[in-house]
Amino acid sequence: METQTRMPVLFLGHGSPMNAIEDNAWRRAWQRLGETLPKPRAVLCVSAHWETRGVGITASPQPETIHDFYGFPQALFDFQYPAPGDPQLAQDIIAKLAADGVMVHADHEWGLDHGSWSVLSAMYPDADVPVLQLSLDSSQPGAWHYALAQRLAFLREQGVLIVGSGDIVHNLRLWRQYGDTPADWALRFRDRVNGLIAARDHASLCDWPSLGPDAALAIPTPEHYLPLLYALALQRDDDRVEIFNDDVFASLSMTSLSIAPAN
Repeated sequence: METQTRMPVLFLGHGSPMNAIEDNAWRRAWQRLGETLPKPRAVLCVSAHWETRGVGITASPQPETIHDFYGFPQALFDFQYPAPGDPQLAQDIIAKLAADGVMVHADHEWGLDHGSWSVLSAMYPDADVPVLQLSLDSSQPGAWHYALAQRLAFLREQGVLIVGSGDIVHNLRLWRQYGDTPADWALRFRDRVNGLIAARDHASLCDWPSLGPDAALAIPTPEHYLPLLYALALQRDDDRVEIFNDDVFASLSMTSLSIAPAN
């Protein structure tokens, strides 16, 4: 399926799953995306919350809503996002990547975790856009993920919106220590990453352990950071990058990116 419009690419800082049911500035920004971006044929989401050995892609026709958390109000556990899957698109992606020497397996068990539905339910509240998830092999280095993401570029021309969902700064172990006050190191790392994005220094962002002690605090484990690399890998020379929801609270960041053709 060819379209005349190259789809944008998003990285969304998803924060707490409560953002799915609360009215706040972050959720309203996701709503505006759904209202203003071209409506996609499907969404391929790379969520921080599906880690695997190797890479899988959801291939069920009706993925379940996964409530992969605890300690939240019952209303959040009752929330359902019944977006359909797209098994044929999943097989097309598997075949295309296999031709490039990348093996991805069809997964019929995983559904949509909160990294996907918490943001997509704001963008597409009618759940009328098919959603697939691509898993993260978080044992692999950043450059490996960046190279894999580049092989997904063809989807932008086929009406598929690629969404990375995570948090650039994500240290829950230190979250209660700071309360509502942004940690100094979190603010510094947010600003450094934003500068590297503006400079299109993707090599440095792929090698985040080399970015020093602030990076070590911001990224104690890589799963929430890696979805950023999937978005950046798909940036083209004529794309414009817009940063929004650029907030830090305690030891987490909501920083998000829209990468879209400039004209």
